[in-house]
Amino acid sequence: MAKENIYQTPASDLGTEGQEELIFAGFWIRVVASIIDTIFIMLITIPLVTLIYGSGYWQSESFIHGIWDVLVTYVFPAVVVILFWLYKSATPGKMILGLKIISLGKTRKLTVGQSIGRYLAYFPSMFVFLIGLIWVAFDKRKQGWHDKLANTAVIRK
Repeated sequence: MAKENIYQTPASDLGTEGQEELIFAGFWIRVVASIIDTIFIMLITIPLVTLIYGSGYWQSESFIHGIWDVLVTYVFPAVVVILFWLYKSATPGKMILGLKIISLGKTRKLTVGQSIGRYLAYFPSMFVFLIGLIWVAFDKRKQGWHDKLANTAVIRK
């Protein structure tokens, strides 16, 4: 009868039995997905703020023009991105390129808290010269700081 080694490192929660090997999405494909997402968001937000505030919105030096400006340019994109992550595990740009965001926890499905945390973690990731986003290019699992903070990864389907 074999005795259990209490000093051995415990096995990962992510067993490999019956699961495909993960192929982590690299830096450049994620950049392209972000550009696609930005274009989609701009196709919605630019006409909306122009409709609400008129063409003078684009010549003004004000940073924030009012409550609708905040809702359309900041809150709406955040809500849309988080909902896409929760229901599709990807934004439109990631879906077009065959990418998916997964949780590295016990299940692959993102939680609401994880999704909100991942979105908010973009801010410190961008704070110093975008180093937290560029980190994707150098990390073995291709995780940016926002991925590490939220315990997520982006994989190829």
